[in-house]
Amino acid sequence: MKSDDSGISIARQCELLGLSRSSYYYEPIGESAENLLYMRLIDEQYLETPYYGVGQMTYHLRLQGYQVNPKRVRRLLRLMGLSAVCPGPHTSKPSKSTEHQVFPYLLRGLDITKCGQVVGTDITYIPMQSGFLYLVAYIDWYSRYVLSWELSNTLETSFCLTAMEQIWSQVPVQIINTDQGSQFTSQAFVQAVLAQDGVRLSMDGKGRAIDNVFTERLWRTVKYEEVYLKAYEDGQQAWQCLDQYFKKYNERRPHKNLGGRTPQQVFEQGKREL
Repeated sequence: MKSDDSGISIARQCELLGLSRSSYYYEPIGESAENLLYMRLIDEQYLETPYYGVGQMTYHLRLQGYQVNPKRVRRLLRLMGLSAVCPGPHTSKPSKSTEHQVFPYLLRGLDITKCGQVVGTDITYIPMQSGFLYLVAYIDWYSRYVLSWELSNTLETSFCLTAMEQIWSQVPVQIINTDQGSQFTSQAFVQAVLAQDGVRLSMDGKGRAIDNVFTERLWRTVKYEEVYLKAYEDGQQAWQCLDQYFKKYNERRPHKNLGGRTPQQVFEQGKREL
């Protein structure tokens, strides 16, 4: 997409490509080349060992020959929005903030038998050549179909809300499941979910990534099959490549746990049976 295309406005170009206008203007967050390398290594290791905290991740990088200290690793983990799945000291204490509300986990022992019964969402880090972005996605747990996704250069709640607006018209949703990140416990997010008739909000237990297992598996797939194979130059390229990948994931990628069918096949059949 080019901003100087005669006769076609940026807004119209975005509309034709199915690209949100805000995505067009996304610029990756800048960091030093050294920190970007560390963040890439941390991200890859986190997919393998999400229980690594600051200490273990520091040891991991040192074993690779990098002289890093825990202070830097802690800052980078926070910047990436990552935390160990095993709670550390005092992390189980509920927040006293009146602006953030935590909801109980509703999925333990639940038999998921239809589309829209549970929609999971989460945020992950996307490395760039000279920076990084954040990706949020909403996935139907029954069919593994990615209902919507969005990119942002900040961890503010707004891009989670933008992506969420796209799911309501696709399938009747009963439960939205999230982690306890500040984006999802914010008043804006909670109110947007509960404003939908009959929709309940479920949140993972503190430090339990397994509670959102299907979304975590999606991140592994996206990272290994798309993101790690490329070095996006800018936000536009990242958006376009991820758009192509999610279409392939939904429409053409057979899923072992779906009996070799694609998420779209299961999703469309599931909607007909509602």
